[in-house]
Amino acid sequence: MRLAILGAGGHGSVIADSAEASGWKITFFDDWRTGIFAAWEVAGTSSQLLERVEDFDGVIVGIGANVVRLDWLAKLRDAGAPLVTIIDRTAVVSPRAEIGKACYLAPSSVVNISARIEDGCIINTGATVDHDCHVAEGAHLSPGVHLSGAVKIGRASWMGTGTVVRNNITVGDNVIAGVGSAIVKDIASNKTVVGVPARPLKAL
Repeated sequence: MRLAILGAGGHGSVIADSAEASGWKITFFDDWRTGIFAAWEVAGTSSQLLERVEDFDGVIVGIGANVVRLDWLAKLRDAGAPLVTIIDRTAVVSPRAEIGKACYLAPSSVVNISARIEDGCIINTGATVDHDCHVAEGAHLSPGVHLSGAVKIGRASWMGTGTVVRNNITVGDNVIAGVGSAIVKDIASNKTVVGVPARPLKAL
């Protein structure tokens, strides 16, 4: 099976590593790199991928920036791309969890029963999503993030490495949580929070 990855960078290489271990043949597309990236061919630009989506069995966006990733997902959907989710072989996913399209579940990540992960999400290395959580479209849980039960993470929000979220908490859209944050109260949309407990970052 042939997998096209848009974005020849760090996140794209991690996806490629997991995908190749599951039998995918990898081809990258990128607007800045050419030739060979890591162990794989960069076959063309983003525009060329949009023209060639039918050549592939699966397509995924390997871009870590949430808003950019969502923008490209929309373009690829419009082009009729066969969007696929890549789940590392070491990830643990309940058969009663719901995983959307074009997501990446990294090594040692866990998604438990009745959790719902929408399209375009990243559940990064060692991150855990407990029962009844809802992670909205394009959100990114960095390495070592832990969501307790029934947490809601909004669209395009980014939980920094090591962030922990108490059960039944709602985090709004476009929220950034700094490294090691402890979120124990609901967070409104469009906030940046840091600390233990996490509080909104004040402008300097």
